[in-house]
Amino acid sequence: MSTEAAVPQDSAFVPNGSGAAAILSAGIGSFAVALFAIAADKSAFVKNLFVFYKPTGALSGETTAAILLWLVTWAILNWRWRRRNLSLPRINIIALVLLGLSLLLTFPPIGDLF
Repeated sequence: MSTEAAVPQDSAFVPNGSGAAAILSAGIGSFAVALFAIAADKSAFVKNLFVFYKPTGALSGETTAAILLWLVTWAILNWRWRRRNLSLPRINIIALVLLGLSLLLTFPPIGDLF
């Protein structure tokens, strides 16, 4: 099922693909922080991979990797969607679900289940 809406042929039309890319990539980036934190908590090998700055430990790598993933995702989605008009309610829901999951997964009682 396509998320594209009908594109009017009006010269004043402004596509919303760039905004949709920013919203969805923010959800993906926040979810990545939670996944990286869980992975570092569960595996000593992953934890050591994420230590970019010793005083902060694995948190430095978790956040840096998530920020890089967010930026790369934003760039790719923006490049693909910049001239399109997408269904923003659908993208907003997906982004909010990812944001909600990332929030839940960062709480120890829930994150420790994995």
